[in-house]
This record gives sequence, C-alpha cells and structure tokens, in this order.
Amino acid sequence: MTDPQVVRVAVAGASGRMGRMVIEAALAADSGVVLASAFDQPGSPAVGQDAGQWLGQTTGCLVTDDMAVAIAAADCVIDFTRPAGTMAILPHAVAQGKAVVIGTTGFTDEERSAIRAAAQQIPIVFSPNMAVGVNALFRLLEVAARLLHGYDVEVIEAHHRLKVDAPSGTALEMGRVVAQTLGWSLAEVACFGREGHTGERPQRQIGFATVRGGDIVGDHTVLFAGQGERIEITHRAQSRMPYARGALLAARFLVGRAPGCYTMQDVLGL
Repeated sequence: MTDPQVVRVAVAGASGRMGRMVIEAALAADSGVVLASAFDQPGSPAVGQDAGQWLGQTTGCLVTDDMAVAIAAADCVIDFTRPAGTMAILPHAVAQGKAVVIGTTGFTDEERSAIRAAAQQIPIVFSPNMAVGVNALFRLLEVAARLLHGYDVEVIEAHHRLKVDAPSGTALEMGRVVAQTLGWSLAEVACFGREGHTGERPQRQIGFATVRGGDIVGDHTVLFAGQGERIEITHRAQSRMPYARGALLAARFLVGRAPGCYTMQDVLGL
C-alpha cells in the first residue's frame, strides 16, 4: 500500500444487499478504506458494470466474476455472501496471503472448522454481527446474566423475508454469551420451538423465537423474565450501514495482523 492508513478492500457479492452497502461505505471519504475490487458470481447482471453504478457514481472499479483477480488487487476481502461463497473465497485468500472479514452466517460445524483452519495461515475476523452496537450488547448480556440468576431467558429475533438461515447468527451468539456466562452448554439448553403440550418450562433453558417478514433489517431482543418483573435488552437495526461500517473497521484491524481467527470483540477491544 502506498498509504499505510488506507486499506484496499475487495467486496464479495457486489450485487447483494450487504455487498452494495459495503461498497457505499468504502466510497465514503472518511472511511480509511479504498475500494480496490468487487466481484460476484458468474452470470450476475452486475458483472462488467461499475461497482458504484447503483449509487449513481463512477468509481472506475468494474464488477468481475474472476474471484482470484479481484482478491489479488486487495489487502482484505469483505464477505457477506452465503456459506458456499465463503468456502470458495478462502482457498484464494490463503493462496494469496490476504486477510478476510466474514460477516456471512449459517455455517455448518464442518464449514466453521474450515474457517478456523484457514485462520492458521491468514488473519480472519469471523463474527456473527459486525455492528458496534450489537457487540456492545453482547457485553451487556454478560453483565445481565451474572446478575439475574434464576430468570428465564428467551431470545427473539426478526429479519426480512429473504433471510435463509434461522435463528440468525446474532441470536445464536446472544444465546451462547448468556449460556457461557451461566456455565451452561447452549447445545444442551437451547429450545428452538414449542408446540402442543410442552409441560412446564425447565429452569435451564434458553428459548429462541424467529420472525421472518417484509423488509425488517434486523431486530434482536433478549428477555430475562423473573417473578414480578422482566428485563429486555434490545438492538434494532434501521439500516445495513452499521454492519458495513463495522466490517470496514475489521478490515483496518486485520491488515498487518498475524494469522488468527479474531472477532469483533477483538476489533473493538472489548
């Protein structure tokens, strides 16, 4: 890089909702990031177009379907695609020694293992939610869980109708934070649905409720229900820009870092 204060990014899934938002954020004058390249899957209508066309801007950066070339042009890849897309990106990033920010969710255990294996060779930020506010909320949940012993815990999340995984990665991370603070295993106490005669609610349980509809960007609430009172800790995203800005912070954090699997908690120093 010519300027050590500026990070060159390659944006994966350039025509997607988050891809476009990351491009918009990277084009902002105060972002500390420059858009080096943008790529999409073969056959996408965006291929061959200027990456800023949807914003009415001419950037000189054309969307390509050549993933290897796009990654070579950057210091860091920002990935908000789908698990299959992430798995395709990682071998190229490893081969070229490029950092990766992964905001994609819905991975299998095997895919998570592949990410951790790649992180032994390149620096990766892998986080279920890139928004600064959500990561502050994770820390608040630790405090609440320590104080509210004996309270029933429920996680409620809502997203747009096009989201393909449920519960969201953020909701699962919220449950994991609470469970870990309480000394529980989330896999043992999670309840992902109730129907029919369920009997009384067990004390050691974290329930998840999922809503899908319309264009909801992302709402998450953790409910601590006790006798005579309840505490609700909520984050509502009004746009996708907080996720994009968080991803840019992560990209700046990663460049020059040693290989490893980092989180937004590391990026924010929480």
